[in-house]
Amino acid sequence: MRRRGAIVLLCALFASAFAAGKGGGVVPVPADTLRSVDLYLDGVRLKSIAGDTAAARERFDEAVRRDPDYAPALFELARMRVDEGLPGGSEYARRAWLGDTTNRWYLRLYGRALLTDARYDEALGVYRDLVRTDGNDPDHYRLLAALYEQAGQPYSAVLTLDSADMRFGRIPFLGAMKRRLLLATHQYDKALEEVRREIGETPYDPAHRVALGDIYAAKGADSLALAAYGEALKIDSTDVRALMSLADFYGNRRDYKGQLDTSLRLFGNDRVPLDVKIRLFEQYTSDIRFYREFWPQIDALASTLAIRYPDQPRATELYARHLIASGELEQALSLYKIQTQRPDADAESFRHVIDIESYLRHPDSVDRYVNRALERFPGMAEFHIAKGHAKIYMKRYDEAVKAYKGSLRYADSDSLRGAIWGYIGDALHQKVDAADTTYEARAVETPGGIPRKAMKQAYAAYDRSLALQPDNAPTLNNYAYFLALEGRDLDRALAMAARATELTEGNNATYLDTHAWVLFRMGRAAEAKKLQQQAIVLDRQQSPELLVHLGDILEALGERPMARFYWRKAAEKGYDAEAVARRMTRSRAAETAETNDRP
Repeated sequence: MRRRGAIVLLCALFASAFAAGKGGGVVPVPADTLRSVDLYLDGVRLKSIAGDTAAARERFDEAVRRDPDYAPALFELARMRVDEGLPGGSEYARRAWLGDTTNRWYLRLYGRALLTDARYDEALGVYRDLVRTDGNDPDHYRLLAALYEQAGQPYSAVLTLDSADMRFGRIPFLGAMKRRLLLATHQYDKALEEVRREIGETPYDPAHRVALGDIYAAKGADSLALAAYGEALKIDSTDVRALMSLADFYGNRRDYKGQLDTSLRLFGNDRVPLDVKIRLFEQYTSDIRFYREFWPQIDALASTLAIRYPDQPRATELYARHLIASGELEQALSLYKIQTQRPDADAESFRHVIDIESYLRHPDSVDRYVNRALERFPGMAEFHIAKGHAKIYMKRYDEAVKAYKGSLRYADSDSLRGAIWGYIGDALHQKVDAADTTYEARAVETPGGIPRKAMKQAYAAYDRSLALQPDNAPTLNNYAYFLALEGRDLDRALAMAARATELTEGNNATYLDTHAWVLFRMGRAAEAKKLQQQAIVLDRQQSPELLVHLGDILEALGERPMARFYWRKAAEKGYDAEAVARRMTRSRAAETAETNDRP
């Protein structure tokens, strides 16, 4: 981070450099003719514009030789050593700070340099000063608490994190750190109070339920711990933190079967990247608490690797994932974006930017980075597919279909080609949906009410997908659902829906909904009810369509009050109010007619 004055100065230096003429580069001035300030400015030009760090270091060294107390040059020498992972930067940083003790950037670098030099006792004092004089950065509290813990003062660490709570409100990574410290010091009641307050504030966040389970597990209250983990998994059956904690719980109790069973769910979870799975495997062969105990050292190592080996993808990946684990997703994204700007940027950097921007729902940025990736890697099918996904987000369905079809020429397996044809079918269906936003609601009310001709191309794409990849679960699910909407080929639709459910072990709310809906269309409402209720339990978002479907099924079974209850909930969640009103009217009319027919 730079001071505003430093930024202005640097901009001025850039402007003066370019004003000197095109392509001329930076012409160093003989050192023996310059004062310390001139040597410093020349060093900044060499470093920032010419990229000649060796010559820049010589200028800064000479500036300090002429004036040992010249703080700006001392600051640059310290920063260069820290950035390169070299020892000795803390002494330069200390001298720079002594030259201007009111400069918070000098103090920040001093603290960072002490961590790099493993001078933790001195770093503790510096971070105390930073919290007192520059207390608007939560990271200062994080590092101070970690240093207290490293120094064997966990209670001071907890007090530091309490102060951060009062100043900033609840910050997830600080809260997790405090809970760990409370557990380490056996302050179970306070830890329970903390996590129960968090559950009250955000009851649908499974992370808090996991934390509750961890506390109970530490107390030895195994049944309560298992109940808490179970609640977390009810909220989100694929929650990685809940599954990892549950696996840890079983492992600590030497219930290795339970641990491996839970780990199997993790390894089958698409939300867990391959590298995380590999890391989890490695953790099974080491002490999982090592990371927690030595967090400051690991943090410094991760930062050092990323800075010292910027061209090594594994080092960049390590640091970026460390940032993500700390809740600093935007910083990780910025790091990956910097990597994509390098002349030798690899595909992995673009892949990470696209994935994170997609997760953050930034379609314009996704489209921009996909196009850049295609310029560099035109033969990679995944970037053509990503382009199609981006166009879907932007509701430009024809362009999405074109991008998906373009990716087929680069697909190197039938399974990938099958997946692509599934994407094409989905895009064509969404095109129909966008052209007539009421068609699905009408189809739900009146089987056969959707424009079959308009879906013909989508069905053809799904057929090609399944011919190449018969067990493509998304295609099986979508194809089955759209056939059910039309009310045709229901036997085939049921077979596809059942297979999609089987492939996902009954843990996908959307697939269960489709399976139930096909059964309902076939007149098998009692069977549909059970599956639809499971879908509702698993559906973390409480999708209005799933609620409407359950209401329709209950209405068919004569359970009209409950049907109306779920329709009302669907309307509250954004389902078409007029469609719900029509259902309500028909239901009450049928109820009245039944009452009048009774003797």
